[in-house]
Amino acid sequence: MSDLNLLFLALLFVVAFLYASVGHGGASGYLALMALFSLSPEIMRPSALFLNIFVSLIAFIQYYRKVPFRWRLFLLLTVLSVPAAFIGGMISLDPSLYKKILGVFLIFPILRFAGLFPGQSSGEKEVNLVTALAIGAATGFLSGLIGIGGGIILSPVLLLLGWTAMKETAAISALFITVNSVAGLLGNASTGFVLDPQIGWLAGVAVAGGTLGAYLGANYFSGQLLKRILAFVLVIAALKLVFT
Repeated sequence: MSDLNLLFLALLFVVAFLYASVGHGGASGYLALMALFSLSPEIMRPSALFLNIFVSLIAFIQYYRKVPFRWRLFLLLTVLSVPAAFIGGMISLDPSLYKKILGVFLIFPILRFAGLFPGQSSGEKEVNLVTALAIGAATGFLSGLIGIGGGIILSPVLLLLGWTAMKETAAISALFITVNSVAGLLGNASTGFVLDPQIGWLAGVAVAGGTLGAYLGANYFSGQLLKRILAFVLVIAALKLVFT
């Protein structure tokens, strides 16, 4: 394996570790890495969704053990998000347009890891049925279209609305990401897709990083410095996607 591939795997471990520590699957980070290493868009979206399924499920298991899970809220968010993610996954975008859309949406994890979204919420505000359904549908569609699980969009929205506290947000987001990643990947499969040839290596590294990150995030730390470093890396990837 070349030095370039070893560097990619090392960065992939870090990305999975950091995303899982806050209950995310890491797809936007994987996509950013793939863009930095000039992988083709045809490979990027399904490969990121594939990795996302494993890491987000691991994060959900860790957070589920630590906090009460809001099943009603989760179901309200996912009842429309899953079919919407499948539809989004069926849509093929022009590679140039896809990269620019992805570059814009990397703003969400950049703000998240830079600490500019709210980190605390009482989680006591009443959930509005129509709003929850609309958020789920919109987030699901974008998830399938871009190749993410939607956690980078959902988490700050839940916190801003005051519906969930921080670790409750992480638990709900993690399972939301898992089911939407599956739906998005199935949508990709309906039109044909290609996974990265080294997907086995990528999955192993992502699972290792995600397992460690989810365990430490759920039980011990926030890791603000590392998250801000990741935000800086994402800025570079976003600029590369938008302007090249």
